[in-house]
Amino acid sequence: YTGAPGAPGNGEGIECFELNPRTGELSPFSPAVKTPNPSWLALHPSKKYLYALNEVNDFDGGNGSVSAFAIGATGTLKPLNTVSSKGAGPAHCSVDAAGKFVFVANYGGGSVAVLPVLTDGSLGSAVDVHRDVGSVGSKHATNAPPGSLVVSGHDVPHAHMIAADPQNRFVLATDLGQDRIYTYRFDPATGKLSAPSGAPYTSLPTGDGPRHFAFHPNGHWLYSIQEEASTVAFFHYDPATGSLRAQQTVSTLPSGFAGSNTTSEILVSHDGKNLYAANRLHDTIAAFSIGAEGRLSHIGEVSTMADTPRSCSIDPS
Repeated sequence: YTGAPGAPGNGEGIECFELNPRTGELSPFSPAVKTPNPSWLALHPSKKYLYALNEVNDFDGGNGSVSAFAIGATGTLKPLNTVSSKGAGPAHCSVDAAGKFVFVANYGGGSVAVLPVLTDGSLGSAVDVHRDVGSVGSKHATNAPPGSLVVSGHDVPHAHMIAADPQNRFVLATDLGQDRIYTYRFDPATGKLSAPSGAPYTSLPTGDGPRHFAFHPNGHWLYSIQEEASTVAFFHYDPATGSLRAQQTVSTLPSGFAGSNTTSEILVSHDGKNLYAANRLHDTIAAFSIGAEGRLSHIGEVSTMADTPRSCSIDPS
């Protein structure tokens, strides 16, 4: 965060680094790109454009925004434009497989939006917006570890992540406040999201707070991480209908853990053999093996060497 309205912080903007794939060393190669609270980045499939959320609440009448950048031959970023995210405090964005639309989840506004990608990589005004309405879950997670004091996020709907499935036919979105994973049928020509033929959402246990999800490379398994319960839920995903069937729920914490913890990111390795989950307060990355049927077996944890990991990723190799 840069300290722009919406969140305190003293960041400079988008920092640009070069990665040494042999040693893991990061070296800054250009000045930071100034943009307010760029709390999430999404790369265009062409690798020519980068999209950054501006997690603010003062753009275009109380909304957040999304900024588009062109990526130069040396990796430097050139600002293209900034448009409304159609909701306050956006927390996640992604790009569809064809590179024609950017999906945005507005945490503060409890809404999701679809922004068109124009021919030069810049963004147009939203072509579709859906606001989550209805009941919210319990302030205390059903599956929280013993002694947990975590009570955040269940005051109003909070859209937290949105992304297309591997086939680019459906779009899934989590709402932490409602303990739901929504499924939308996606029109790749217009960007419109519509209700599927089946149930419009899958419910998680009340208060558990689904945050992010990750698909397995086979396209038939989906894993959701619950922020306030510190759990990972495994689902069978039907690519023909976009529906989810629950199979397993495991804790991201070591056996016998008691106290407060929240989770943030979830990753599946490129080979589909392992899953990783970030713990905050426990401040670890939990590792799991993925069995032949998709079920998870706990391997252990490694310290993040600092407090409160918000995200993590796996390098391309």
